[in-house]
Amino acid sequence: MPLRVLIAPDKFKGTLSAPAAARAIARGWRRVRSGDSLELFPFSDGGDGFGELLGAQLGAKTQCVTTVDAAHRRCQADWWWLRREKTAIIESAKVIGLARLPRGRFHPFELDTFGLGAVIEAAVDHGARRCIIGIGGSATNDGGFGLARALGWEFLDRRGDPINSWTQLHTLARICAPRRKRPFRALTVAVDVRNPLLGAHGCTRVFGPQKGLRKSDFATAERSLRRLAAVVADQFGHDSASEPGAGAAGGLGFGLRAFLGARLAPGFELFARQTRLMSHLRSADLVITGEGAIDRQTLMGKGVGQLGGWCAERRIPRIALAGQVLVPNKSRTFTDTRALTDLTSLKNALARPAYWLERLAGQFARDMSNTPDGITIAPALPDE
Repeated sequence: MPLRVLIAPDKFKGTLSAPAAARAIARGWRRVRSGDSLELFPFSDGGDGFGELLGAQLGAKTQCVTTVDAAHRRCQADWWWLRREKTAIIESAKVIGLARLPRGRFHPFELDTFGLGAVIEAAVDHGARRCIIGIGGSATNDGGFGLARALGWEFLDRRGDPINSWTQLHTLARICAPRRKRPFRALTVAVDVRNPLLGAHGCTRVFGPQKGLRKSDFATAERSLRRLAAVVADQFGHDSASEPGAGAAGGLGFGLRAFLGARLAPGFELFARQTRLMSHLRSADLVITGEGAIDRQTLMGKGVGQLGGWCAERRIPRIALAGQVLVPNKSRTFTDTRALTDLTSLKNALARPAYWLERLAGQFARDMSNTPDGITIAPALPDE
């Protein structure tokens, strides 16, 4: 019987955007099961592609602003504008994303979030009263220091001299707020991780190495961010460092919370609510999702894992396709998982990801068609 298939992948990081992954899966599926009805619903949990995908789903108009990237090189960055709702959608990876920088050229001590300030100012100039910002995929580890400076906050050392580098924040004695502290009536931040700012599970030790921090750099980074958090707590009376998501994007979650009064929200849930994903799930006979790697993080709150959990609760068959599957599917988050490395080497998969993803989707469609009972629906997940 023809199926209604919802194809809802996240990006395959470093190789395929979420829309490109969705198209590749659809091509492979159609070649085998041309009678099925396919709906493509690529999503983001707050990282690369968040703004473009959410903006497209909501019919937002693309805007462009001149700013600087994390290394303070001049660049153009898109953001999205919902005029009727007076809402701006911003994707920080478009400005300070790791993917914007040449690999290995800059050390995180040289990078900051300053360029994001111009995008926020552009949204304010358009009359935005609300803002949604996705902050995953950053190259930075500055706790939002650069962004705050761009918006008029001053950071002074014990002699009253301004601090211009986030690695000197260990000398911080006082923070001076600008006249306008809150640029929006409501600022919601989509975070793709739930880590705190500091400590063993904080941004420096967990995500810093992905951005170029070495173990020998940890003490400097941690000392600076710890002092920043302490002064914020002392002066403004709120300790945001331990909040889930404060460590997202190298502490940008903390910075947006501390300096702009933002609310931190799980990125997938925010995206799903804004785009009414649940209504699409209700009409699906099968959901196909995927990302670069199915790993422990997938099963601990990332978007693909959350989508699998939602489907499991509603007894919807759900398939996860990935470049690699690095953990067993013991939780039954997915009905089945398949990897590009089931078909070819990791090197080949990275070189031609769309080709191999198309083949993998076609292979699964063929296997399913040849199974007399079709897909076995996994039992609902137990309540936690």
